[in-house]
Amino acid sequence: RELSEMDAEDELDLAEMEELKKTERACLEILKKYDFTEWELMEWSEQQAVFSFLYDSVTLTVVFGPPIDGEFFAARPSRSIVRLDFESFLDEEQAPPSSCLVQRLIFQFIESWGSWQEKCPTLHYLPQALFDISLVVNRCKILGEELEFLDRWGAKFHLLEIDIKDTEVKLVFSSSVAFAKFELTLALSHVYPSAVLPFSVQTHTGNIGEKEIAAVLSRVPAGHHYLQRIVVSIHQNLLQGPR
Repeated sequence: RELSEMDAEDELDLAEMEELKKTERACLEILKKYDFTEWELMEWSEQQAVFSFLYDSVTLTVVFGPPIDGEFFAARPSRSIVRLDFESFLDEEQAPPSSCLVQRLIFQFIESWGSWQEKCPTLHYLPQALFDISLVVNRCKILGEELEFLDRWGAKFHLLEIDIKDTEVKLVFSSSVAFAKFELTLALSHVYPSAVLPFSVQTHTGNIGEKEIAAVLSRVPAGHHYLQRIVVSIHQNLLQGPR
């Protein structure tokens, strides 16, 4: 008798697990309808869902509350969300400065939203939240790739050095042909690359200063590969010959 009771319990556990898997699959279908994704689902249980972003360096844990009467998600009663926790797993000691900058900008965005739980009170709001995070992660990821490109190929554009401090990027240009050496410091934020970047210039050699740089930057529109286009434009317009 005890054995049959245990068998029945096992069968119940298996049935519950199967139901949970079905729910997870159905939820995934809804989430993936937002076809732009930068997240990976690590866990979906009765208690919580865990998503990872950016090569597992950022995780979001969504803690579920009780079901909500009359509201459905994935053909089942929707769940309330009691907490959304973001965590960074980037080793800032070991990671390259570009990765640290990317991480800072992503968390700057997360903090700028204030209370995520207020914006995402139920499962119904989760796809939009994941979409909003994905957009910022994607833009920041591309920025990281731009910095890696400039680090590798900067010499082609008379870019001598890249120094990253907090959310500022200092670019040191030097050209013997143009008899010029100067520093351009750009202040980045999580809205990159959709807004014009505040900047400052320090001249070391020659007569390329704030006025000359401002004239070039005013002709570089914000948008995809903004930083790379700034560097290329400075090289083409200011560093090819005597001024």
